[in-house]
Amino acid sequence: MRGDCWRGALLLSVATACAQPTAPAPGRTDQRLTLESAVGGVSQSVTGGGQFVHPDFGTVTFAFTAQRLSDGGVVGRFEQHQPAFGVTYKGDVTCFAVDAVNHRAWIGGVITQSNDPDPVALVGKDAWFRVLDPAGGDVDRSTFLGFEGGGGILTSAEYCEAQIWPDGNARTWPVEQGTITIH
Repeated sequence: MRGDCWRGALLLSVATACAQPTAPAPGRTDQRLTLESAVGGVSQSVTGGGQFVHPDFGTVTFAFTAQRLSDGGVVGRFEQHQPAFGVTYKGDVTCFAVDAVNHRAWIGGVITQSNDPDPVALVGKDAWFRVLDPAGGDVDRSTFLGFEGGGGILTSAEYCEAQIWPDGNARTWPVEQGTITIH
């Protein structure tokens, strides 16, 4: 169990490095995630980092880790950056759901840092995304962040519960120079 906790912390560090890291939000550190994981034990996790090309936003770099502790609690962080627009979003994971059969995950949380002036992307607002870690060597896929009100969804918890996945992996993009892993 302890090895899994340290592996999760290492993956967080590696995933964050893929997304051009900056300092953690005030009062939050990667060490806090490690300590919480060590105390509760991890029963499920989703990690990833890399980049994808969005048809409107260009290259998007991302990193995330989401862990479900054995007591049912959830910890994690996410970050997405659009170099073309100079916009960065960071947040704390508050929920995630996994479809192990289809190798999909939905991750939601609260924005802790954002330099996007759009009111839907302000600190304290909910945001979410979904990822695919396909079997058989196919390419991992990710979406850009969704925000409160998008698609009629108001909260991250609602997003994680609904587990919406459009046909044909619509609005997901192949991950380049990175990977996503559902544990």
